[in-house]
Amino acid sequence: MRQLRQPRLAEIIAASLRDDILTGKLKEGDSLPRQEDLFTRFRVSLPAVREAMRILETEGLVEVRRGNVGGAVVHLPTAERTAQMIAMVLQTRSATPGDVSGALARIEPECARLCAAREDRATQVVPALRAAIETQRAEFGDLSRYNANARRFHELLVERCGNETMILVIGALETIWSAHESAVWDEVPPEDEKTRRIALGDHERMLAAIEKGDEQAAAAIAGAHLAATRRSTLATGAGANGRPATINANLVGGL
Repeated sequence: MRQLRQPRLAEIIAASLRDDILTGKLKEGDSLPRQEDLFTRFRVSLPAVREAMRILETEGLVEVRRGNVGGAVVHLPTAERTAQMIAMVLQTRSATPGDVSGALARIEPECARLCAAREDRATQVVPALRAAIETQRAEFGDLSRYNANARRFHELLVERCGNETMILVIGALETIWSAHESAVWDEVPPEDEKTRRIALGDHERMLAAIEKGDEQAAAAIAGAHLAATRRSTLATGAGANGRPATINANLVGGL
C-alpha cells in the first residue's frame, strides 16, 4: 500500500477531530488530548499531529496555547465569526454597504413573513419583539441608544423566524449592516424625532401583523420600512467624510 504523505495524514486527523467538535462530542472550552496522546491514537508522526492542530486553529475551531499551560482548547463556530468571514470576502470584492442593505431589503421581509407564520408565535416571537419595542419607547429620547435599540428589533426578527439557515445567513448580513450603520449613526446621531417615531411606528405595525398571523402584511411593512431606513443611512454615510465606500471587515467583531 502506498504510504500517505504527511499533509494528507494531517487532513485526516483534522477531519476526525473536526467531526468530534461539530457533532458535540467535544464542547466549547474542552481541551483536546495532548499531542502525544493523539500521536498514539492515530499512529502517525508528531509533525502530522501538529499540522492537524494548525489546520483546526486556522479554521477557528481550536486555540492552541503555548508554554507551560499549553494545549488546544475547543471553540465552537459562531454566527459572529461567520459574519466576519463573510465581511472579509465582501471587502475583497469591493462590496458596498449598499450591496448588503440591498440584499437585506429583499430577504429580511421573508423573516417577518416566517415569524407571522409560526404557530407558536404568541410565545416564541411576539414577547421578544414586544420587549424590544418597549425598550425603544423607554429610551426613545436617548440618541446614543437609538441605533442599538432599533437594530435589536431587526436582529430578533431574524433570530425568531424559525429557519436555522436563514437565521445564520441573514443574521450574518444583519451583523455586517449593523456594524456599518453604527459607524454612521454613532458619529451623526439621528436627531430628527419625526423620522425616529416613524421607524418605531413601523416596528409596532410589524409586531401587530405578526401577532395576527398576517404574513403578507408583515412582509410588506418590513420591506417598506427597510427601504426607508436604508436610504437614510446610505445618504448619511456612504463614502462621505472619509468613510470607506466598501464594506470594512474591521468593523465586524467575531474572530
